[in-house]
Order: sequence, then C-alpha cells, then structure tokens
Amino acid sequence: MATLIDAIDVKRKSLFEFESTPYACLEAEVSTPTARGGQTLVRLKMRNLLTNSVFEKTFKASDKFKEPDLVLVPATYLYSDNDGSYFLDQESYETLSLSEQMLGNALDFLIDGTLVQLHKYNGNPIGLQLPIFVELEVSYTEPAVRGDTSSGSGTKVARLETGLEIRVPLFIKEGEKVKVSTENRDFAGRA
Repeated sequence: MATLIDAIDVKRKSLFEFESTPYACLEAEVSTPTARGGQTLVRLKMRNLLTNSVFEKTFKASDKFKEPDLVLVPATYLYSDNDGSYFLDQESYETLSLSEQMLGNALDFLIDGTLVQLHKYNGNPIGLQLPIFVELEVSYTEPAVRGDTSSGSGTKVARLETGLEIRVPLFIKEGEKVKVSTENRDFAGRA
C-alpha cells in the first residue's frame, strides 16, 4: 500500500500524487486561522510532472496525498529525430523515448553519451533531470579584440555544439570545452 502524505507535511521539492497524477511542490504556504474552529489551509504551488504545467491550489491541512510511483533511473542520451529523443536505460539496457514536450529545453544541453536521470512514473518515462553542469564544446565565437573590456563586461557570445548561445569570457576560443550550468544557462568555467 502506498504511503499517504498529509497536505500540511508537503514541503518545497516534495513529490506527491493528486488525482492520479504526479506533482512536484514548488512552494508551500500554511495559513492558520485566528478564530476558533477555523481550518488550517495549505496553499501549494505545484508542477504537473506529466504536462509541466504549474498552478496553485488550496487544500485542507488534513487532506491526504499518495506517494507517487516515481523513480529516477540513470540513462544515457543517444539521439533525437522527428519522433522524439532516445535514451538508454543504464539498469535495464532498454531504449526509452521522450517526446519534445517532455524534454522542454533539455536538448540545449544534450550531446551523445550525456548521462541524465530519467523520471519514470508507473514504469513509463515522463521526463528527465539534467546534471547541474554539462561540458560542451564551443563551435563558434568571435576572436577577442584588444580593448574589448572597455565596456566593462569582458564577455562575448559563444555558440556551443548543441546550438545554445551563452556569454563567455574573452579568453575562450573555438574548440574549447566549457562548463555550463543547466539551471541558469550560464558559463561556469573551463572544462
């Protein structure tokens, strides 16, 4: 039997099932009534893990949620085509596919062989969790010109092998590998 979670115990980053759909809690706010007999309410900002839609809903503190049958499995990115993107499950060695909607903007960080964590809900892949940083090669950037730092920025635009464009320091050259944050899409250092 699945474990039940009280609405008042749901915290940020908690996973729970509501109306047979898995959700991740983004924010939780508890409001306690001042009058006797009033009910404690919990306002949750939550993300539907199947559709990635985000919304807010208020629950009674005593409402219960099931724990979702959600697992993370290590997988390696293989390739993408018109039908979707394909990953090799590192535990079962089966090929799993995700649609463009399930991936969001993850393709900006994926090259052949990238190790990711695949979300499986009731045994089916529904999305992925990227590593915090990925290493990508700079495929194009302008050469640095002396005096470029006069504006104070000291950065230039670089196009990476996946097509993602980020700002990098002036000393970065084409062909170099850079570390990129998958959370804020920023340069994080040389690889």
